[in-house]
Amino acid sequence: MRTAYSVETVRRAERELMARVPEGALMQRAAAGLAAACADLLGRVYGRRVVLLVGSGDNGGDALYAGARLARRGAGVTAVLLAPERTHAGGLTALLRAGGRTVAPGGAQDAVRRADLVLDGIVGIGGRGGLRPEAAALATLVAEARAAVVAVDLPSGVDADTGEVPGSAIRADLTVTFGTHKPGLLVDPAREYAGSVRLVDIGLGAELPDRPELEALQHADVAALLPTPGGESDKYRRGVVGIAAGSARYPGAAVLAVAGALRGGAGAVRYVGPAGDTVLARFPETLVSDGGPKQAGRVQAWV
Repeated sequence: MRTAYSVETVRRAERELMARVPEGALMQRAAAGLAAACADLLGRVYGRRVVLLVGSGDNGGDALYAGARLARRGAGVTAVLLAPERTHAGGLTALLRAGGRTVAPGGAQDAVRRADLVLDGIVGIGGRGGLRPEAAALATLVAEARAAVVAVDLPSGVDADTGEVPGSAIRADLTVTFGTHKPGLLVDPAREYAGSVRLVDIGLGAELPDRPELEALQHADVAALLPTPGGESDKYRRGVVGIAAGSARYPGAAVLAVAGALRGGAGAVRYVGPAGDTVLARFPETLVSDGGPKQAGRVQAWV
């Protein structure tokens, strides 16, 4: 199961943790996990071209420090600075010392088109109202490129709390999020922009409330909720699903609903309706009736 916390809760937890650890420790932990995820995605780091999209917040700092780590491993790293005067100073220094270079947004086109990987650090979890025009233009450029895209914490342009996408946004292949998931990574439509999501532990767990603000079931969680048939589980003990769907002319709904009920583990499936011949041709184990739901026999749940 994946659990998520709101931006306010995450920031409060980060403040409490930062008060007890050395300055910059959380950003270094995040950058280390981010760089490792990028390296895994690239497969080979040496000689690869990496472009950082760097905003003015801590996400930009995370991207710069991660870029420095990749540069030290032989990647050619270029940082596109959207706000040079407000760029994270420590991260920028680390990148330049590692051999990285910087360009203004106007010079990003060639770098992005040649990149093997683009690291999105434009906007952090506090971003609201969509991307500004300059950042939106970069999002369009990235969408047209062939590079793999990794988002820092969450894709720029999506709302971390609501999952809304009010305008242009970065569409990532991988999102590396820190400490805990944010609701926008689990809620549509933002979830579709996040791609695969990788959670990096930065030590935030002890500072978070015991009860999360959002829970999302994964495949294993759903499987654990389903009852496991035993040796005495006949068709009635396992439950009977009734299906009332489809028509003689359009039997697809009937066939699909019956297929879902059978594969879902129902002990027996009763079908009521005019598509009975088509259903039996596909699934002869179905109990078919044309007398209506009230005459169908024992049923625990109707579709």
